Amino acid sequence: METSKKILALDSSGLVASVAVVEGNSTYSNLLAEYTVNYKKTHSQTLLPMLDEIANMTELDLTTIDAIAIAAGPGSFTGLRIGSATAKGLGLALKKPLISIPTVDALAYNLYGTDRLICPIMDARRNQVYTGIYEFRGNTMEVLEPQMAVDIEVIAEKLCERQQDVIFLGDGVPVFKDKLCNGLMDKLHDCGKEFYFAPAHVNKQRAGAVGALALRYLEEGKTETAEEHQPEYLRMAQAERERAEKLAKGEGTC
Repeated sequence: METSKKILALDSSGLVASVAVVEGNSTYSNLLAEYTVNYKKTHSQTLLPMLDEIANMTELDLTTIDAIAIAAGPGSFTGLRIGSATAKGLGLALKKPLISIPTVDALAYNLYGTDRLICPIMDARRNQVYTGIYEFRGNTMEVLEPQMAVDIEVIAEKLCERQQDVIFLGDGVPVFKDKLCNGLMDKLHDCGKEFYFAPAHVNKQRAGAVGALALRYLEEGKTETAEEHQPEYLRMAQAERERAEKLAKGEGTC
């Protein structure tokens, strides 16, 4: 019989702040609590109070958790740093391992069991998205295109090549919906395929999905120490890009 584990999961990689407690194993899991907020507050204001509320409501002794799962990126640079610092601090204080979950993978996991291709899109600014392509085969999520930072046209072209029904989710949907509809719709219709947008309850980051995926990672031994953990940005921050551009033009300082 598989051993049941308890995961504290955090996601502050995008506009949404989310905290959850999930227990079980890769075969069966149970969401004990989830607190998700998509509102105009910084994650530094919300993440720890949300964790305290969940712990109080569920009478959770944090020393009883087996690991801390964190949406490790890509995403908002500030949000990732806040989530990373919170997870690292908890890991050090509780002496628990961390489980880094790719943000885009966790988003795709919201749509567990769908027979369509899954394409999460997060707004990465400058006409780019953080994205990937996934599908479920049985109870396993297959990564067809690993998470990447690309122009929206690039991922649309990759989807056209596959000629399958696809479902989109993520905070990039409202930003790029018109471009997708104007370009991708006709091409998919030409090959008899459709695309869809996920409904509100599963179309943004959820710590519950991070925790459920983390149970699989834990069984596979994919953990790290708090000291080892680093966010996965996929690309440089804007300030770093601007500095690199200036240096390339010979405008850097000595």
